[in-house]
Amino acid sequence: MSEAGQTDNSKAYRVLARKYRPADFTALVGQEPMVQTLTNAFSSGRIAQAWMLTGVRGVGKTTTARILARALNYKTPDIDRPSVDLTVLGEHCQSIMEGRHVDVIEMDAASHTGIDDIRDIIDRVRYAPVSARYKVYIIDEVHMLSTQAFNGLLKTLEEPPPHVKFIFATTEIRKVPITVLSRCQRFDLRRIDAGKLVGHLRNISAQEGISVEDDALAMVARAAEGSARDSLSILDQAIAHGGGTVTTEAVRAMLGLADRARVVDLFENIMKGDIAAALGELRAQYDTGADPVAVLNDLAEFTHLVTRLRFVPSAADDASLSEDERKRGVEFAQSLSVRVLSRAWQMLLKGIPEVQSSNRPVSAAEMVLIRLAHAADLPTLDEALKSLGDAPSQPSGAPRNGGGMPAGGNGGAGASAVSQARMPVSNGGGQAMRLVESAPAPTAFVAPTPAPEPVVDAVPVRTIAELANLAEANREMAFKVLIRRAVRPVRIEPGHIECSLTSDAPRTFLNDLTTKLKQWTGRHWMVSLSREEGGPTLAELEATKREVALTDAKADPTVAAILSRFPGAKIIDVRLPTAPDAPDLDTDTELPPDPGVDNDDDEPF
Repeated sequence: MSEAGQTDNSKAYRVLARKYRPADFTALVGQEPMVQTLTNAFSSGRIAQAWMLTGVRGVGKTTTARILARALNYKTPDIDRPSVDLTVLGEHCQSIMEGRHVDVIEMDAASHTGIDDIRDIIDRVRYAPVSARYKVYIIDEVHMLSTQAFNGLLKTLEEPPPHVKFIFATTEIRKVPITVLSRCQRFDLRRIDAGKLVGHLRNISAQEGISVEDDALAMVARAAEGSARDSLSILDQAIAHGGGTVTTEAVRAMLGLADRARVVDLFENIMKGDIAAALGELRAQYDTGADPVAVLNDLAEFTHLVTRLRFVPSAADDASLSEDERKRGVEFAQSLSVRVLSRAWQMLLKGIPEVQSSNRPVSAAEMVLIRLAHAADLPTLDEALKSLGDAPSQPSGAPRNGGGMPAGGNGGAGASAVSQARMPVSNGGGQAMRLVESAPAPTAFVAPTPAPEPVVDAVPVRTIAELANLAEANREMAFKVLIRRAVRPVRIEPGHIECSLTSDAPRTFLNDLTTKLKQWTGRHWMVSLSREEGGPTLAELEATKREVALTDAKADPTVAAILSRFPGAKIIDVRLPTAPDAPDLDTDTELPPDPGVDNDDDEPF
């Protein structure tokens, strides 16, 4: 039963969305699973204490809450119990549906978000209903409540008095705390199918005595995107726009949509690679008032339809499709490859935001169409790679593709463009389209690529000493000190260093060394930590050699004679000529002073 039967024609006009708001569960459109669940629950007496209704705008959340409140308090001379069979108007039904019943409290959480509003509800739930069976609280847009308000509601929501029921509605279910959701029965109201919306709009148009074309109803249903309220609002506007008669052209002009048949023609021109025809069609639609963004959105929608028809042929039975979309969409689905359709879809997804953000949307839309039409003749990436991989090698110096031009490119390698053969498809205009592959692509000849030469390090690294010298040559003095003090070599090969580290080595030393070797030598190195102890570090080698040199110097007769001749003289350093591969013993800036050598202010020998 709808509110239409309760409306006096002499009163002020009511919009269709309010006039034809469902008054019972049978009038709800597209929500059969929820209705079936509630019917079984009421018939078995398993009535929950709280319900959470969620879904996009205009699918009937608030309307369902009112119908549910009516079902909970249903009472007639013959029935005095909760019931989902609301064919007969009950004692409380009219006031509940009009939102004025004293025991059915509706609250908009968007304007009552605080803990004080919830505290008021908590204080009032203790009192019994005035006249109805249950006191029902309907809280719309419940996700807008504050955290404190949600927390304050939890205890009452978990254990409400037996005479209290809660019904929540929200479009943002993810913003509702899980602690609240776990205390409610949740119903996800679906988007209404376009075919059902068309039938619903046709029925309302008949009741209003309005003549509406079928294609116009399909346009309204598509524009509503599954929302019953949006569809009725658009239909109301279309009736006013057409002066009582709703035509396809009037709806198209009102919504700024493109002609669906012309969108199909535009799609055909793009798949043929006819850029001039595609641009001409876009300009013609733009001149008649079509929004370039809407044209591309319709083009993307038709691309999706063709792809879907390829795998789900029954999708052509959709009542919201025009005859042109249905017939020609099936033809395209049978002839276009999935790769081509997927590529067009991706290019449209990237192109639509460009048009939306452009100061010249029609120019941006033309550039998107040019890219689409240009790509229609090109093979997809995997097809091009497969063709190149299957092609035989061309003898050196031989002409390419039978021509006299030699193969060019890097290293003498040549490549030719691969063209994609298309199947001619009749489109009613006598013009053939290149759509899918019906023959193998022409063979592309590629000159043999010379084998890569082995990589030779410009600066060889064969020892830890050479590694330290490489760090010094690259002005990495601090890193050179770390190499000399921390690295115990195990094995050094071209591209691979295996070593152990001293206890004072930084944790990131191996990673840092790998990165710096790549920078210094221009090749990848693998630096690994070995479980073996490894050899001595450069610093340990130099300290050992220094100790040996000091001992030898003290034992030298000439030095001993000098020391005896000059009382108080001490040996504080020994410097020897360094061989090409020998480490430098001058460690004034890199090694700590030897504790066995006096480092006072005496004049050195």
